[in-house]
Amino acid sequence: MADYAGLRDVELRKSLEAEHGLFIAEGEKVIRRAVAAGHPVRSVLLTPRWAEPLADLLAPLGDRVHVVDDATMEGVAGFQVHRGALAAMERLPMPEVRDVLSGRAAPGGVPVPPRRILVLEDLVDHGNVGAIFRCAAALGVQAVVLSPRCADPLYRRSVKVSMGAVFAIPYARMTDWYAGLAELREAGFRTLALTPDQSAVPLDRVAMADRVALLLGSEGDGLSSRWLREADEAVCIPMSPEAMGLGVDSLNVVAAAAIACHGLMRAAQTSPDRG
Repeated sequence: MADYAGLRDVELRKSLEAEHGLFIAEGEKVIRRAVAAGHPVRSVLLTPRWAEPLADLLAPLGDRVHVVDDATMEGVAGFQVHRGALAAMERLPMPEVRDVLSGRAAPGGVPVPPRRILVLEDLVDHGNVGAIFRCAAALGVQAVVLSPRCADPLYRRSVKVSMGAVFAIPYARMTDWYAGLAELREAGFRTLALTPDQSAVPLDRVAMADRVALLLGSEGDGLSSRWLREADEAVCIPMSPEAMGLGVDSLNVVAAAAIACHGLMRAAQTSPDRG
């Protein structure tokens, strides 16, 4: 039961999950997607009404299934679990960046080199990271690379907000932020730095390369000055003059990611080689 204690205590969860190599999946759909992605189930904590919908997954687990009432569930987790089912899952080894870039980390065991990827620099909000993974999965982005200080995609809130999309897209974490973009360029990616600066090239006017990495910065400060300088090109999402007049000069990082991912998808569909 210790796997499920204090799910809202971020620091406790970071230390506990790192020590035991686990993460928490919440809700039937997310649990099933985690299992389908190959994550072994350590145990399941659920209320009685979810025992039948999850019966096929629970049957092999034996005494690792804990059925409790709502009050007990809330007391252990530290909040009301609206989806009524939690599963402690084992983490799989995270691939290295070079394996993600080469396609060796693609699902199914068949190498498929990605051509459109996102690179997240120092996003610390778990909900934002999960939402960006969901946008990426929906809009054809094929991989995600995280800076060393970026939030954990397998933290409970990230997994929940992504609706399991974190299991659908290969991702890896850089070990060296300073030289991170150089590794992308060596792999043949053109790096585009998304910025609210309206003097940058509008995203819909950028000449797309065969392989493109879109860089997204932190929620408050955006991309670091180093990555802005090192990127092949700075790009922006054009804001309407009316919005600028009202002092609205940027979007939150999730909205920007959704629009930018859609732009990458459209560019891929209209390019001569449909890259």
